[in-house]
Amino acid sequence: MLDDVHVHRSDSPFAREQELAWRLAATATDPVPVDDDVADMIVNRVIDNAAVALSSLTRAPVAAARAQAVARPQTGTGREGATVFGLDPARRSTPEWAAWANGVAVRELDYHDTFLAAEYSHPGDNIPPILAVAQHVGATGDELIRGIAAGYELQIALAKAISLHAHKIDHVAHLGPSAAGGIGALLRLDTATVYQAIGQALHTTTATRQSRKGAISTWKAYAPAFAGKQAVEAIDRALRGQTSPSPIYEGEDGVIAWLLDGPDAHYRVVLPGPGESKRGILDSYTKEHSAEYQAQALIDLARRLGRETPRLRDPEQVRSIVLHTSHHTHTVIGSGAGDPQKYDPTSSRETLDHSIPYIVAVALQDGEWHHERSYAPERAARPDTVALWRTITTAEDPEWTRRYHSTDPAEKAFGGRLEVEFADGTRLVDEIAVADAHPLGARPFARADYVQKFRTLAVGVLDDAEVERFLDTAQRLPGLQPHELSGLTVTAPAGLLDASDAAVPAGLF
Repeated sequence: MLDDVHVHRSDSPFAREQELAWRLAATATDPVPVDDDVADMIVNRVIDNAAVALSSLTRAPVAAARAQAVARPQTGTGREGATVFGLDPARRSTPEWAAWANGVAVRELDYHDTFLAAEYSHPGDNIPPILAVAQHVGATGDELIRGIAAGYELQIALAKAISLHAHKIDHVAHLGPSAAGGIGALLRLDTATVYQAIGQALHTTTATRQSRKGAISTWKAYAPAFAGKQAVEAIDRALRGQTSPSPIYEGEDGVIAWLLDGPDAHYRVVLPGPGESKRGILDSYTKEHSAEYQAQALIDLARRLGRETPRLRDPEQVRSIVLHTSHHTHTVIGSGAGDPQKYDPTSSRETLDHSIPYIVAVALQDGEWHHERSYAPERAARPDTVALWRTITTAEDPEWTRRYHSTDPAEKAFGGRLEVEFADGTRLVDEIAVADAHPLGARPFARADYVQKFRTLAVGVLDDAEVERFLDTAQRLPGLQPHELSGLTVTAPAGLLDASDAAVPAGLF
């Protein structure tokens, strides 16, 4: 289904069924069965989310969000509530606050799946709110899969069609509607109810991209969790008969007219037709490395070059390193951003993971990328690293920009070309198009890789028995019964969370 989405005057007849929000709701609520390969990939992403969440359990933003969820226990409604990563699964919070805490844990290390097109996204951010509601209402694994498939479908369709970042709107403005649609699919709600929830979710989740600019704050992890929480609350209000601003996208004072390309804009949003499978998740890809997605391929290139050419690791032998890459990589994580913080060894982890000059320097010198060691303050401050780091700049290359935006999967690329000039005047040039773990890369991620990622990140965090229990439960997801859905969480061993939880300052609740 191909939709022409544009602004409509208030005095111009416009059927509700033609609105993008309605079309999104209709796609979400279409009861088409989920294909087996899609269900299999959903299992992979549930494992992936849990892996990156468990590795962030003791970090301050996650501990703070967890404390907020603990302050909202589920009581008195006849519903189950939802589990919170790290806590005993019997300790339930209300679903919106569980979605909040789990969303922060998943997003904190910027280490889960991604989809890049006209807009950027981490579609795995749909899973925490949909899973929280599934646990709360006593859904089956099959019903959860249906909801997650719908959430991915909507977010990826929106990301393909509508650029938010071009107008400095944060990408989570696509997540609120997609998570609301996914929850609606999980619950088998009617299209009209989901339509209202999608409108509310969009209206409450439009914010600027300052959260990803300059000195990046802890809010980077909270932003998608907030969108997921808003989606849960929007569904609740819609179920109670409450309506949303409409047409939310196409109105004269709506999102397109005033936040996006303006009153003359036209967007083409491709959605499955009635009875067509929801296969969007298969267009997305996860991360092998804990860094911004545009850095994935370049980490693979840099660690290989550093091993093959050891003098690249010595700043005294390197005059300059220029990365020729796409506009997005250059302006968001490269020197084209104009952010001095991207060259500051005292910058936050959140900022360093959005600094491709830093990432390339460390990957060259270490021949690896590690989610903790590579960001350690002492690692960032190492004098030879700082010296090498400051020789590295980026430049936009129109061909890499074109490939970045290509709709042809065979040529779509997120890499670039490194041009090195050594102090003796010799040069080295090499390039990479996609990460090794990408579906078209040297080593595409498969189930065994997702499982290994979970096992690796669980070292020193979970007991062996808990690792095996979770992996067994997750891989049986399609057949899980309602009482088994509480197993889709991880429980930290006694004492692991004590110090991080104690360090959280008191809030209002």
